[in-house]
Amino acid sequence: MIEWYKIAMFQNYSNFSGRARRSEYWYFRLATAVIFFVFIALAIIVSIIGGGFLGFPVAIGLIALYSLIALIPSLAVTVRRMHDLGKSGWNVLISFIPLVGPIWFLVLLATEGEHGENYYGPDPKSTMEEIDEIGINN
Repeated sequence: MIEWYKIAMFQNYSNFSGRARRSEYWYFRLATAVIFFVFIALAIIVSIIGGGFLGFPVAIGLIALYSLIALIPSLAVTVRRMHDLGKSGWNVLISFIPLVGPIWFLVLLATEGEHGENYYGPDPKSTMEEIDEIGINN
């Protein structure tokens, strides 16, 4: 999980070209959610220890700062995920359609990418990586 997060956050943080596997996308989202929960837990702990709402503004500030830092990498990994499906990065805007848009976009994000090379680049999931991931070659 940490490796996928580091790849998306630090190595490909502003790379909007190429393709991202489902695991890269979802592990990045999982790590981001864990970081948000840590900030919220810190806010609660500091508020309890401080005897008031001292930690709440600090936590909100940390969450806002992290959101700004993670905005571009988050958008980049989402666009690359769309590229893995053979779709344009502009499909991200589908999520803004009320009710149906977020559901359809979630289905797209969970769909397996195209096998082989497509318009956006080579398949990031080679056969050997797939075998190693399953554990057959160990």
